[in-house]
Amino acid sequence: MTRGSSDWLHAQQRARIHQWQRSWLWRSELPTWLLLITIYGGWFATLAHWRTLGLWPATGLLILFTSWYLSLQHELIHGHPTRFPRLNQLFGTLPLAVWYPYGLYRDSHLAHHRNHSLTDPDKDPETWYLSPARWAQLRPWQRQGIHLRNTFPGRLLLGPLLDIYAALQSLLRAVWRAEWRAIAMWAIHLALLAGLFLWMARQGFSPLLFVLAVSYPALMLTKVRSFYEHRADADPLARSVNNEAGWAWRLLFLNLNYHAVHHDLPGLPWYGLRRVYLLWRDDYYQRNRGFRAAGYGEWARRFATTPVNVNAHPGRQQDRPHETAFATDVRHPPSAHPGANGNAGAAVRGGC
Repeated sequence: MTRGSSDWLHAQQRARIHQWQRSWLWRSELPTWLLLITIYGGWFATLAHWRTLGLWPATGLLILFTSWYLSLQHELIHGHPTRFPRLNQLFGTLPLAVWYPYGLYRDSHLAHHRNHSLTDPDKDPETWYLSPARWAQLRPWQRQGIHLRNTFPGRLLLGPLLDIYAALQSLLRAVWRAEWRAIAMWAIHLALLAGLFLWMARQGFSPLLFVLAVSYPALMLTKVRSFYEHRADADPLARSVNNEAGWAWRLLFLNLNYHAVHHDLPGLPWYGLRRVYLLWRDDYYQRNRGFRAAGYGEWARRFATTPVNVNAHPGRQQDRPHETAFATDVRHPPSAHPGANGNAGAAVRGGC
């Protein structure tokens, strides 16, 4: 199920969200439909009129629309704007970001949403952690490369390259092992990509320029969000961050900066994440053991040269006092609503 199960803070939260879900706005999914029109319309209009806009202004707009499209694909995976996965897949299949077949991204991401195995390098396909055995095998220069990758600028520069390498590896592996389902996904993806590049060339915009100057920078933008979304912790509910980013980042990432809320309530639409977070901010702070950031500038400053500690996965014996922590009060004053500050109650444990 793409929407996934939910880990509610308490019965009050569950009742309130169910009330919102009955409203016309949430049932119609109008914000997501408007988002679809805006992203697709903006992307194709920018390419069609790039000469009028100028090369570099058009390139900048394409970077933003392509990165935004990646956020939209994530929303489609989680069951929006329709309850029909195949229809949502149709909306997200065009390879505007070049590198990933939608179906493979969907399967990998839903596996990542098994909260009980979140950050486990043997089970979580999106983790940056390595198994202790793998870490022990690395040579000193390889460990230095990992440390560089775990700095903020290193993640932005190297992260997309590593993702592209992994995607190409998966293609070769699928062919070698005759994994026909994956091969079919890649075949559709590459056929659509060829058509897209042909149309692009007819507009006079170089596909090579798009790959180097649009697609790669767009992937770099996504690494801002995912830089330190998850940490190893014995409690699965404390493994995801809530980042109180500014409005521009929130819009680009469709509120996925509230990542702990998203992992608790994966079926919540993007326009509901901030509303839920602000209403129960203190509860979430207690729930995920203070794993909260003051914005992406916090990461850029703190980890400009110092790598974040996502090297060898510590397993269940991690030393919590040495976990990286963030400020406790960063942007909003403490909540003063009923149900905050300790009234969380027992969470309903869920799966994907």
